[in-house]
Amino acid sequence: MNLKNNLLNQAVKLALATTTAGLFMSGSVLAEEAEKTQVNKHVEKIAVVGTRSAPRSIGDSPVPIDIIGGEELGKSGNTDMLELLKGSVPSFNVHQNPISDAASLVRPANLRGLPSDSTLVLLNGKRRHRASVIAFLGGGINDGAQGADISVIPSIALKQVEVLRDGAAAQYGSDAIAGVMNFVLKDASEGGSFEVRQGEYYEGDGDTTQISGNIGLPFTDNGFANLSFQYKTADATSRSVQRADAAALAEAGVPDVSPLAQVWGAPEVNDDISIFGNIGLELTNDSEFYMFGNYSERDVRGGFYYRNPNTRPGVYGVQLYELDGTGSPVLDANGDQVPLTDANGANRFDRLVADMTGDFSGNCPITDDMNQGGLDINDTQGLQDVINNPDCFVFNEMLPGGFTPNFGGNITDTSLTIGTKGEFTGGYLKGAFYDLSGTVGLNESRYFIYDTINASLGAESPRDFSPGKYSQLEKNFNFDLSKGFDWGLAYDVNIAGGLEWHEETFTVTSGDEASFIAGPLTEQGFSIGSNGFPGFKPSDAGEYTRRNYAAYVDVEAPFTEDFLMGLALRFEDYDSFGSTTNYKLTGQYHVTEDLNIRGSISTGFRAPTVGQANVSNVQTNLSSGVLVDSALLPPTNPIAVQLGGTELEPEESQSYTFGAVYTIGDLFLTIDYYNIQVEDRISQSDKIELSQADKDTLDAAGVPNVQSLAQVSFFTNDFDTTTQGVDLVANYAADLLGGSSTFSFAYNWNDTEVTRSSDITGAFKVSRLENDLPNHRATLSWAQQWESFSAFTRLNYYGEYQGVHVDYDATAKTADAAVTLDAEITYFLNEEISFSVGAQNLLDQDAEELDFFDSTDIPNNNWGGKYYETSPYGINGGFYYVKATYTF
Repeated sequence: MNLKNNLLNQAVKLALATTTAGLFMSGSVLAEEAEKTQVNKHVEKIAVVGTRSAPRSIGDSPVPIDIIGGEELGKSGNTDMLELLKGSVPSFNVHQNPISDAASLVRPANLRGLPSDSTLVLLNGKRRHRASVIAFLGGGINDGAQGADISVIPSIALKQVEVLRDGAAAQYGSDAIAGVMNFVLKDASEGGSFEVRQGEYYEGDGDTTQISGNIGLPFTDNGFANLSFQYKTADATSRSVQRADAAALAEAGVPDVSPLAQVWGAPEVNDDISIFGNIGLELTNDSEFYMFGNYSERDVRGGFYYRNPNTRPGVYGVQLYELDGTGSPVLDANGDQVPLTDANGANRFDRLVADMTGDFSGNCPITDDMNQGGLDINDTQGLQDVINNPDCFVFNEMLPGGFTPNFGGNITDTSLTIGTKGEFTGGYLKGAFYDLSGTVGLNESRYFIYDTINASLGAESPRDFSPGKYSQLEKNFNFDLSKGFDWGLAYDVNIAGGLEWHEETFTVTSGDEASFIAGPLTEQGFSIGSNGFPGFKPSDAGEYTRRNYAAYVDVEAPFTEDFLMGLALRFEDYDSFGSTTNYKLTGQYHVTEDLNIRGSISTGFRAPTVGQANVSNVQTNLSSGVLVDSALLPPTNPIAVQLGGTELEPEESQSYTFGAVYTIGDLFLTIDYYNIQVEDRISQSDKIELSQADKDTLDAAGVPNVQSLAQVSFFTNDFDTTTQGVDLVANYAADLLGGSSTFSFAYNWNDTEVTRSSDITGAFKVSRLENDLPNHRATLSWAQQWESFSAFTRLNYYGEYQGVHVDYDATAKTADAAVTLDAEITYFLNEEISFSVGAQNLLDQDAEELDFFDSTDIPNNNWGGKYYETSPYGINGGFYYVKATYTF
């Protein structure tokens, strides 16, 4: 297209002057294409993100950009886009999050040590909508984060991924504090590929099947329609040992105890399908129409915490409290009842028994208001008498060995962008480029919880529930202009400006009645709602909307052939908290033909999401190793306000980078230092213990299961951080071993310090923010190609990190550094068909093992895991795969 050629003319001139093989160039091409690669190996990769001017080579960009080609993304054994990026961008981290509520369904990721919603995600340069999932249990760093769902994007649909490692809120708006990731879809009008991949972990689980395809079609004589799909399924994994309490119950003869009561591992993923389309049509010589979008859906089901048949409050047991000589409860200094404990310091329970007669005439050993007069948990004959009494009921009749809920969801994601762009051919704007577009994106997560009960319904309780649904709907309209002006400088001064309108709606849909209803046993102390994830009541349902508009101006001025400067200003106004103005100043100077220096100074912001401001939820989590229920409340809820909550305000950031680009021969080297200061960061508060007075207030406000709640949390702007680090990238191309070789080295040092916090954040939360991610990450890749074979290997280095299990500070330790190896070999049968075999974590490097099972300092450590959850390379070990590809 003429328009596209005009846009790329300047980029090509700039690119041909550089001498690099490009970042992460793949070696899997045929002999004929190898010759083409040799001719073009001195042309650097071209990036669109980070500039409003013509696309620019990454070596001439004043800010650091990584470009990962589509072929490189296909070189990893993992089929998840998050894992693919983690292997290519060292400052990008993602955890597997076993037993993490909604964070298991849409995994949050971290760029430069900041939460997932501090990185702006673009698709073909247009803002991507957020996921509906809020990571309530996000492993410290991502607690409360609501970022985009990157995992729906299949690698086969991508031409390349551009990762701008620099704050860019002044250019792109909210969320671009850590950087920007732009996923560029393929736009070929012919050809395509079809791929089948099968693999599993060395342990023999996690069997994964993926079928994907891409095809380019002509769209009339002047356009293209490029379509891609991906379908995959993945079995669950388990890296678990039997819980000590479950093993003791089985040994004592308790029936129906699962041989593996609690599973730590990757969830099961079924019918994961993604369809992406990208369409372009040249309308005239100076304008074109474009449209792209997706439909994606998947079902996810993972493990949850085991419910012990002796101690689970509200189902099997009732907590005992100390009484004074008059039979009144003993209160502590805060006015709370003092739990009764045994000789080992463990809380004491009576068995929870229900009288089913309606008039309490069943002679059942029920507890009174002081939790007295019940059945001792160790009275086995008393338990049998209750079971034999038709007027009494205990859940040991239904589920004698306890139960372990499974948590899951159905995630759907759709988006559509339609626009037109072109060049004005007359008037004052002659030669100016315009881009007018509209985008709508919807992400929905319908939750399910299986193999659990609503205890208040007794024996009539169903076992599976749908607790409700979250939806995130976003609409964007953008109008952008860009024009070059000849002001007598080395090249034209490019001035860009634009307007944006954005609407964000977060919707809570109530669950099925059984998931939230208060059944007939409620007054006898049995918990309400689906155990582990009570459903959203109709009174919880609602739709929350916020709108904002923005205006920006962006100037790039090449003062000389060697000196470029840029300035961006952006004004944004929200109908909730007001307006904000941000700037970015960039510069680049060519010291010599081979060396240039670059840097930037910018401010940024991240607006609180509508979901963070309004969501409420009840969840089950471990607190100090004990299974408890906790409530997440809106920050403006009266209880949250009483505990320190306030209306959320935007995060604000200041950042700067300074670096250098060095090119000599076939060696391309960049090094960049960055410093990001974020004030008033939004996160989930520490879980605060509820007093009896708090519970009474919540009860009056209609919150279910109040008396069984132990903790409450809310979102808050409660702390400041400073994150600094260094990125180093080196690439070298040479003819070796009778073929063509490309070597790539990337290293990241990242350090985060919490510079301000309060008791709401909590000391352990601070430690997790500062220490959970490794300070040092590095990758070394070697791509080798011959006439009929290609090979790809990558060493991954992970420095020391803080090992944490079940979000409990007593489990934390400094875990060792580790190295993993990925490898793939491809044989080209002919020009169309190739076969590959490969492995991720080829040497089966295990994660750091848990080592506190016999510790007397960590009570109730019946958690069943083998490895620390925070392992940066996961807990599942080595994964091998085979792949067949047909290219046409």
